[in-house]
Amino acid sequence: MKPAPHAATAGPVSTPASWDASSVRLASRAGDFLALTKPRLNLLVLVTAAAGLYLAAPEGLPTSILVHTLVGTALVAGGAAALNQVWERDSDALMARTRARPVPSGRVRPAEGLRFALILSAAGLVELAAGVNALCASVAALTLVTYILAYTPLKRRTSLSTLVGAVPGALPALIGWTAAGGGLTLPGLVLFGIVFLWQMPHFLSIAWLYRHEYAAAGVPLLPVVDPDGRRTGRQVLLYAAALWPMSLMPTLVGLTGGFYVVLAMLLGSVLVGLAVQFARERSTAAARRLFLYSITYLPLLWGALVADRLWI
Repeated sequence: MKPAPHAATAGPVSTPASWDASSVRLASRAGDFLALTKPRLNLLVLVTAAAGLYLAAPEGLPTSILVHTLVGTALVAGGAAALNQVWERDSDALMARTRARPVPSGRVRPAEGLRFALILSAAGLVELAAGVNALCASVAALTLVTYILAYTPLKRRTSLSTLVGAVPGALPALIGWTAAGGGLTLPGLVLFGIVFLWQMPHFLSIAWLYRHEYAAAGVPLLPVVDPDGRRTGRQVLLYAAALWPMSLMPTLVGLTGGFYVVLAMLLGSVLVGLAVQFARERSTAAARRLFLYSITYLPLLWGALVADRLWI
């Protein structure tokens, strides 16, 4: 008995198991591209931009401005993070804390990562230019350019790269400020100064914790070229001490009142105390305490700024 004609020509049958496998692969792929944007790190970027936005217009803004600002900022920040990972894939492959990232691990090809990063960055700039205003988009473009074309290449050449990288790291405060029509005015520049100074003890404590990995990857951050840590400790203390009076400046420029001053002084005193401890000990434990507190410090300071602004 001959088999039915269709039995001989039937193709592979799609099964629920193959659907599940495809879904898992798709989810894994999406997760890799999401990881390129460094979502946890860039959450603080969004918090900073939102704080700048609110402080520039405490009476309120159209919801569309808020949405366009946060979406555009997230896209530009994600694109910058992806471009950075594509650029640094060789050094990332040499460090235990970064070798599992999508590009150095081979899960995402460099060309794929580059296309993804450029699309995100362009979409974010268009979002800000069309949905918010040209000045806000210009500040975001400056953030992108200084992060990728200044900080990223300098990171392999000089310990001063951390200082250069603090500029694009602080610009999200101005993105939010200018999104509300604040312009490049003194209060906005004060917010920029706070984030700029905060980044130095934050990033130097990270660099101290992973100095051996950075050294193995040929990245000459200050803790790498300063083996005994004396210069690193002095720099941490210097910037923490400078941040303390800078954090009080919002009151002098009319952004806040007495409630904020008290909280800013308390938060700053703890940061300076931890910086002094690190400068004395130059130990892993002291660096970790400083790093963990620095993560807490900035959101608490922004919260105090916003809360005080509500009561002015």
